[in-house]
Amino acid sequence: MAAGRMHVDEVVVDAALVRRLVAEQHPRWADLPVVHASSAGTDNAMFRLGDDLAVRLPRIPWAADGVAHEQRWLPVIGPALPVETPVPLALGAPDHGYPWPWSVYTWLEGAPPGPADVTEQLVHDLAGCLAVLHALDVPGGPPNHRGLTLDARDAVTRESIAAMRGMPGIDTDAVTAVWDAAFDLPTCEPPGVWIHSDIAPGNLLVRGGRLTGLIDFAGVSRGDRAVDLQVAWNLLPRALRPVLREALDVDEATWLRSRAWSLSQACLQLPYYVGTNKPLAANARYVIGEVLADAAGR
Repeated sequence: MAAGRMHVDEVVVDAALVRRLVAEQHPRWADLPVVHASSAGTDNAMFRLGDDLAVRLPRIPWAADGVAHEQRWLPVIGPALPVETPVPLALGAPDHGYPWPWSVYTWLEGAPPGPADVTEQLVHDLAGCLAVLHALDVPGGPPNHRGLTLDARDAVTRESIAAMRGMPGIDTDAVTAVWDAAFDLPTCEPPGVWIHSDIAPGNLLVRGGRLTGLIDFAGVSRGDRAVDLQVAWNLLPRALRPVLREALDVDEATWLRSRAWSLSQACLQLPYYVGTNKPLAANARYVIGEVLADAAGR
């Protein structure tokens, strides 16, 4: 793994490359400064273009398909939500050795929630946003790639559990038991609802302790709302999870499916990012610990 990379097949993007791409393909913005934007994203690189714009470029092959998908569906779904969402302004093409399409968006002010922001108010803001999204009556909509059941994630989750065996503080037998039990749960009825599919701390924007923005719509689709409820585990402390569940009136099966989705995601993240993205690996450890504690009734 090359220094600074999170993926073996990652394409490294710098500000000089972004300046060349913008200048040649969208010359009206050629004079704007380009600055790398700090981001928790693992699939895309983000750069600020002047004061009001952002350039988003896939780092890895599997993120490239999300560009056209987001350009298609974000203008449909984003304006219906009660928080700010980026507005796609332009599409870029491969050039200068960069192999994939890329996008220019409006820049949204705000930052991912820190510990002081995670309050009951933020939970209610988040619940309000998810309630609107999950109730959208928008025709079409592709099925979420994760599907409506856990089956498609089973093999890779078990491979990841095996990869964690021997890691300090990880009880892989307990993890396996919780994962096994999830397959006894009722599944989501097709076609599901509109979901964001990656409600993670890094995709939430907060100002003054209030949720003001939601970004990264590369996975917006129809699916199980339990996928979006993973935020209960990857962001919220134990005391605030019931607030989210009550605000969204989540039934037991959906809640436990969200716990299972969260566990799967954390199991995939921890061994993959343990040496390349320490904050994400630490969050994955937190999720695993919280899921096991919840399953054990602690």
